[in-house]
Amino acid sequence: MTTRLVVIGGTAAGMSAASQARRQRGPDDLEIVALERGADTSYAACGIPYWVGGAVDERDQLVARAPEVFRSKQSIDVRIRTEATSIDLDARTVVARDLASGTEEQLGFDHLLVATGASPVRPPVPGIDADGVFGVQTLDDGQALLDALEQRRPQRATVIGAGYIGLEMAEAMILRGIEVDLVEQLPRPMATIDADLGDRIAEALREMGIKLHLGVGAEAIETGDDGWVRSVVTSDGELAADLVVLGTGAKPESRLAADAGLPTGARGGLVVDRRQRTPVDGVWAAGDCTQVFHRVTQAPTAIALGTIANKQGRIAGINLGGGYATFPGVLGTAVTKVCGLEIARTGLGEQEARDAGFVPVCSTVRSSTRAAYYPGARSVTIKVIAERHTGRLLGAQIISEEGGAKRIDVFAMALWNGIDVQELAYVDLSYAPPFSPVWDPVLIAARKAADAVAADEV
Repeated sequence: MTTRLVVIGGTAAGMSAASQARRQRGPDDLEIVALERGADTSYAACGIPYWVGGAVDERDQLVARAPEVFRSKQSIDVRIRTEATSIDLDARTVVARDLASGTEEQLGFDHLLVATGASPVRPPVPGIDADGVFGVQTLDDGQALLDALEQRRPQRATVIGAGYIGLEMAEAMILRGIEVDLVEQLPRPMATIDADLGDRIAEALREMGIKLHLGVGAEAIETGDDGWVRSVVTSDGELAADLVVLGTGAKPESRLAADAGLPTGARGGLVVDRRQRTPVDGVWAAGDCTQVFHRVTQAPTAIALGTIANKQGRIAGINLGGGYATFPGVLGTAVTKVCGLEIARTGLGEQEARDAGFVPVCSTVRSSTRAAYYPGARSVTIKVIAERHTGRLLGAQIISEEGGAKRIDVFAMALWNGIDVQELAYVDLSYAPPFSPVWDPVLIAARKAADAVAADEV
């Protein structure tokens, strides 16, 4: 007897789950219907700033697998421009609306996977929904922004929010020759990086020509007679703007499932177990719409990253296909490149460690990415956060001109496996002059953290 799996959300988690389930169960055994309200499936949302900035030429380059491929190669009934509008858990049905025609269909399900992703945080200020204000959550968002850049030829843009997306979009605007004001209500950009390293990020942004307005909140967006944005009113004055880009972060898009009665937890993320099951039998969830387990704090959190969404989707798909798999948790490892800097982190920052109940010991080192005598050596700054008394590694942060992504992964692997800083200081890392000094900055930073832990004991 054929059972039906309905997947709500056709990007990272949803299509990873659908594909994995299909690999284990044939179309005669499992019917899969995937609903996606956008026009694309399985695309790299993280690539949108690079598309807007010109590093990526075409929209299709960001699409890993198009809807027709899922249909023809995997017998997955992908329905684009189709939005799930309600879920009835008792009747085990989903109402799907075709966005082009407005017609609705009621779909029954044996299994349901909710993979609705995250939605951009929109500051509650007057004018936030005006024409000329853009989020960059989906490829459709990116296309709308590119269309505006082509049609209106803006001279000045205001980016609200200085997180990963905000910084990447500010750089994209600069690369297009547009003047940029970056508004951030916190006192520094990239709040997930500790303040002592954040100052270096601010310096690089200013060097690129981005005008920073830190500790400044957006209070309203003013429009012209045509309804298009003309300025952003802030707590520090009014900024002229031909368009506005929102980089204010994202939150779990769990409203549809929550309205149906599924419980939510951290930051509104759907509650799931290690197999991606919700408390309702046959109903699963994966990706940015869920909460996740943090391996360091041992507590639930919510982190919107494509790496996590794809892994959770794969876990859900294995289980949906009759196998057994569990999601092991996250560290919050992330990296970006802005204004010539690689900015990376894993685990907990200093204040995050305190908030989680740890007593941290921190050390910061500045070193070289290559042997000092080898041409092209660049600076790298590493901060290590360890636990007092035990020396347990709690987190690391890196700002570098090269090699940051490579080195943060060393810290992530150490953190994943519970290595303390004393042991990490002598891990057998590779060495050659074009890649590192004989003592790699990772080892130097770990050794300094170990010394700080030892000195704290005296």
